[in-house]
Amino acid sequence: MAIRILFLSLWLLAAAASSAAPPQATPTRDDQRRLIRSTLLVPDPLPPLAAESYGHTEIAPGVIAERISYATDYGLRVPAIVYRPSHVPAAKVPGLIVVNGHGGDKYSWYAFYAGILYARAGATVLTYDPIGEGERNTGRKSGTRQHDRNVDPEEMGRRMGGLMMTDVMQAVSYLATRPEVDSRRLAALGYSMGSFVLGLTCAVETRLNSCVLVGGGNLDGEGGYWDSSSKKMCQAIPYQSLKFLGDRGAVLYDLHAARGGTLVFNGSADDVVGIPGTAQRFFEDLRKRTIALHGSDRNVFDFGLEPGGGHRPYFLTRPAALWLEKRLDFPNWTAESIAKMPETHISEWAEKNGVAMHKQYATELREGGTRALGTGVPAVPHDQLNALPMERWEREKDKYVYETWVREAQARVGGK
Repeated sequence: MAIRILFLSLWLLAAAASSAAPPQATPTRDDQRRLIRSTLLVPDPLPPLAAESYGHTEIAPGVIAERISYATDYGLRVPAIVYRPSHVPAAKVPGLIVVNGHGGDKYSWYAFYAGILYARAGATVLTYDPIGEGERNTGRKSGTRQHDRNVDPEEMGRRMGGLMMTDVMQAVSYLATRPEVDSRRLAALGYSMGSFVLGLTCAVETRLNSCVLVGGGNLDGEGGYWDSSSKKMCQAIPYQSLKFLGDRGAVLYDLHAARGGTLVFNGSADDVVGIPGTAQRFFEDLRKRTIALHGSDRNVFDFGLEPGGGHRPYFLTRPAALWLEKRLDFPNWTAESIAKMPETHISEWAEKNGVAMHKQYATELREGGTRALGTGVPAVPHDQLNALPMERWEREKDKYVYETWVREAQARVGGK
């Protein structure tokens, strides 16, 4: 009897311990999105949009450029150019957002080329200045890379990543309010740093139909490129902070697939983000892991490689345009017309039109070697891409510039 009582007591103790510490439930995708946003301090809800318009002009034959700004986090505003067809189709059109690489902004050649190219396709396209560049720089300079500067403590890096995500999410909000835009056909195109920003943003922003990540998208693991070799403030710290996800690349792309389609496209010789020699095997393996996590291959990212190509904005090229056409149905294009469209060799176009390109990227291996879709895209004079009238910007520049972000973000460190 004593032995039976002892076993019964042990069984009751085990049962009590089991009920006191139930197994952890697997987080849902919504849980993961909330955790990513809170870790990177992306505001929830997003700030009121408070969009403003400053006029428009015909930037190229058949293409109108509108000058606007909208609110983002930290009391800041984002200056942007919105390209659209001069004759808007009767039916609603797709909306696209261009997210720049390091040092790039709405003045960059590939930003205005993309705006004009896809406006000709019948879409509305938004390009904007990242923090520290263009009209978000106290000297109104491009290529400063202020967002790469290390600012302590580490939380500031998470806040920088979150600000870049918020800028994109507010652009989604803006396009969704435009009367000509179909809010079910929104896409974002990111190059280099922009591919990283979209790697995170397209995992949490469920309003996007499609995302195109070029010059990157190779979301790797512990000690990989995005953890250790990339820029600390706007990439490495934000990516390291998501280690709680486990297999970060697969989890992020599972969230992408739950949202919609994603295309990752790179040059096989892109030595900027560590592509050579590994890309095909890397992406095949990442895709298999994502499919296993997702439960099927539905909407799991597509990937492609340009043989011998380097670090380039491939969202301007035929493969990306064909992929987007399938997803978005451009009013003025078809798959057949895209297949027949001529291309522009960018280094020749830049030399002929006096388009400034950074010396490091003007080579044939990199941006200079881009075969961009279409011909006859003009070189847009710099000041035509200013969003704000100069006197308005001078009066209100504290609402735009990097220094304001540093001050406001540091004031929030350790808080919300």
